[in-house]
Amino acid sequence: MTAAEPRTGRPDDRKRAIVPQILVGLYAIWLREVKRAIRDKGQLIGGVSRPLLWVLIMGIGLNPYFRGEIYGEVRFVVPYTYLQFIFPAVIALNILYTSVQSAVSVIWDREFGFLREVLVSPLPRWAVLLGKVLGGTTVAMLHGCLVLALARFVDVALAPLDILKAVGLMFLLAFGLTSLGVIIANRIRSFEGFGVFSNVVILPLYFTSSSIFPLDPALTGAQARVRYPEWLVTIVEANPITYAVDALRGALIHFHQFDPRLGPIILVAMAVVFFAIALLEFRRA
Repeated sequence: MTAAEPRTGRPDDRKRAIVPQILVGLYAIWLREVKRAIRDKGQLIGGVSRPLLWVLIMGIGLNPYFRGEIYGEVRFVVPYTYLQFIFPAVIALNILYTSVQSAVSVIWDREFGFLREVLVSPLPRWAVLLGKVLGGTTVAMLHGCLVLALARFVDVALAPLDILKAVGLMFLLAFGLTSLGVIIANRIRSFEGFGVFSNVVILPLYFTSSSIFPLDPALTGAQARVRYPEWLVTIVEANPITYAVDALRGALIHFHQFDPRLGPIILVAMAVVFFAIALLEFRRA
């Protein structure tokens, strides 16, 4: 090769050089999302106060009503205290709020021009989106672990394997919900609109996920529709968060209201589908 000939290198060498650049860019975006969330004291206060409110007020306040006495016989809705029953659901609640709200950074970056600068960089758009989603996922998992630290307080004994299962489920849930938040942020152009619309999504998803009241697992689908309003049972069974909460209950207190195989399958499907939709819309940005 003469000095005048360009040194383009072999295609394999160029591909190997691109991969470290993508990883560095992905790490930088992930780190930026995490640092921004850590510096947001309001988000941290919410992540601590929200589970305490639910565990102390809802859990302790409603615990006596979770077990009823009928004709002198004590009936147990499920073989757990109400504190133990809602404990996995409070983890899901903290992850739900933090994941969706973390996507507000998309609106922030769009408003101040940072997103435009990132999108015109050599970094592929899927890597930009993945970095942002992984950043929101990391923060949401940290908020979920804040609740997990209260396990001893609510008398939930955790084995190391239980914790590993729960962390894996928390990651899938946080990843899927952060992707959902990005989808919402791509459609909402203002901070105020995002806050209102995200709450419209979060609260119905949580309250119709059998998080604060159990569907009797001893009943068949037909029996449940006789005991409960049919529309309510249909919404609960159609809500993907229902199976996320059920999977977390299975990991933490070994109790399931549904088929144990459904939870992980639906969580994986939710993470893949929501990320694919978010990527499709992100490429149009």
